[in-house]
Amino acid sequence: MRKIAAVLISATVLLGATACSAPTPAATKTSSTGVTGSIIVYAAASLQATFTQLASDFEDANPGTFVTLSFGGSSDLAAQIIAGAPADVFASADTKNMDKIGARAVTPTNFATNVLEIAVPPSNPASIKTLADLAKAGVKTVVCAPQVPCGAAALGVEQAAGVTISPVSQESSVTDVLGKVVAGEADAGLVYVTDVKGAGKKVKGITFPESAKVVNTYPIASLSSSKDGVLAKAFADYVAGPKGLAVLKAAGFGTP
Repeated sequence: MRKIAAVLISATVLLGATACSAPTPAATKTSSTGVTGSIIVYAAASLQATFTQLASDFEDANPGTFVTLSFGGSSDLAAQIIAGAPADVFASADTKNMDKIGARAVTPTNFATNVLEIAVPPSNPASIKTLADLAKAGVKTVVCAPQVPCGAAALGVEQAAGVTISPVSQESSVTDVLGKVVAGEADAGLVYVTDVKGAGKKVKGITFPESAKVVNTYPIASLSSSKDGVLAKAFADYVAGPKGLAVLKAAGFGTP
């Protein structure tokens, strides 16, 4: 029964929602270890499946701890942290948004990498085979907004390939892009390799060589404003440690 806070597209709405309805940690359980308490982790949308598992594994390994997760576009999450949201840990899908929060991040550690892949409906109605096909007239392509890491990566691969895509929509997170493809609202979407793998038979993945030229590096850090810096650091270290990396590798993430 993990508590996961939804993150909306508008940073203004996000900030208001954070101020008015911050997640309420569950009551602390009896602990047999030295690490107890509750923390709130802000993590990139592409980490939802892995961090849900890692939070559960961490709690099991540390009785008396509770991890509340809030997922969204890294740029939106960084904006919330800068505005004073009560987060204890931040995991970004790129180093740029970690850098934005400056000294609020306590010793960021790179823990994973990711690259883009084309996601299409299983029937591939637009017969997409290459990145260049996404630029063809009539192809409904969805991408992330430029300020979001997956959007910045999309622009990078377009430049590397000499391709200009005119998307029908730009989304605030990679999960929103994937959702439109799964729902049949788009012929294709640029998402991460891990999103395609996690979606299973709901989509078909198409790799393209230009993706190797734009690799996103994921950093994680406890925050200086955390009310429990010891627990926040313990969780960040767990994610970047052997057990965390094993979960991430199984999901398709690369090593930093």
